Amino acid sequence: MKPERGTISIHFVQEALRCVRERGLSVDGFLQRAGIPAAFVVEPLARVSPAQFGALWRDIARELDDEFFGLDAHPARQGTYVLMCHSVLDCDNLGHALKRILRFMRLVLDDMHGSLTVEGEQAVLQLHDRQGPQRVFAYATFLIMVYGLACWLTGRRLHLSEGAFRCPEPDASAEYRVLFCEALQFDAPQTRLCFPASDLLLPVIQNPGTLQTFFKGVPDNFLVKYRNPKSLAARIRRRLREQPPAGWPDLAVLCAELHLTEATLRRRLREEGHTYQAIKDDLRRDMAITQLQDSRRSIEDIASDLGFAEPAAFYRAFKKWTGAKPSDYRVTA
Repeated sequence: MKPERGTISIHFVQEALRCVRERGLSVDGFLQRAGIPAAFVVEPLARVSPAQFGALWRDIARELDDEFFGLDAHPARQGTYVLMCHSVLDCDNLGHALKRILRFMRLVLDDMHGSLTVEGEQAVLQLHDRQGPQRVFAYATFLIMVYGLACWLTGRRLHLSEGAFRCPEPDASAEYRVLFCEALQFDAPQTRLCFPASDLLLPVIQNPGTLQTFFKGVPDNFLVKYRNPKSLAARIRRRLREQPPAGWPDLAVLCAELHLTEATLRRRLREEGHTYQAIKDDLRRDMAITQLQDSRRSIEDIASDLGFAEPAAFYRAFKKWTGAKPSDYRVTA
């Protein structure tokens, strides 16, 4: 079985396409070039692969000549992000790099800029917007560009202790909690991310040679590679990926492995917005989508690999997960 790569919510596709529509452009060509069926855009449960989203992202940035997708009054012309990445490779540590990144972004954008402060043992990356609350996608795009680069520069996923957005909570708020951290607030006074101040001393370990590989995965990996790994749900997901679905432990066995009571595990997952069954379903969904898009194996074989006794049960589950048929995802391969 090929390794499961994770999938990306259609919410991020919808938000990116909204930027296209606001420029008066048709979205059809963008979807076709990214291999995303138009029917997915109106299905709230649909998912796309990192490669599909990355192709869409780069295509929009190229067509608009704006790597910030028209979310700011001043466009970030093509090549802006590359230049910013090159500018921080000689920094001594993460704190030095972040300050340079934020200065660079302030030179490029007019409506939004960031600041870095230390409050006790926490470093705070805060956004300031000139024209009042922005779309959650605008804030998230800025933060992902900065945070994703910070993670890559240090070669690790920086642990975010809390975060906040100065905008209403979107329907897809769970996706943002997976992306950033569980302790994420909306309708907050300021947009900010907090992480240990000690991380500011982490050395920059990348160089011009590794930068080329990094660019090949931008922004695809930002939404999957640097997801929050510290949550209990993430730990369970990693545990399940160690063996085929047919061998996944029941709740009692999992609790014994994690040295937790069933009540404690259920409570902690509930606080993170998950259940054990939902974690298993989401992982099966992502594994199914990956196999449908990356292989020509029969749907019957894929269903069997995922632990379904019969294809009909897999068809029903897939419809529940994505609002579509397995064959709809096969077409985008």
